[in-house]
Amino acid sequence: MTMFEDRERAAEKEFVQQRELPFKIIARRNRLLGLWAAGQLGLTGEAAAAYAAGLVDAEVTAPGDDAIIQKVSSDLKALGDPAVAEVATRLRQYAAEATKELGGETAS
Repeated sequence: MTMFEDRERAAEKEFVQQRELPFKIIARRNRLLGLWAAGQLGLTGEAAAAYAAGLVDAEVTAPGDDAIIQKVSSDLKALGDPAVAEVATRLRQYAAEATKELGGETAS
């Protein structure tokens, strides 16, 4: 293998990692939000994990922050939880936390 091929493979690997990072950050953010919301909803254990996983999956079927915020807000509203106003704030907080955990750049 030549030095050029080594560099090319390294560049390709870095490119893939850079493209995957935003998706990993969003998945982590949604999982953290889901675990928080599950706690607000009184879910624990496997039920809490399933709720959080559902938010990660929801990003694939209905991408975007608005869809996630709407889903969690309506679930909290259905139970009369006063934390509905916190959902968007928590989403931003968990995005920053996930970015830091996964080594991404923080948004300004």
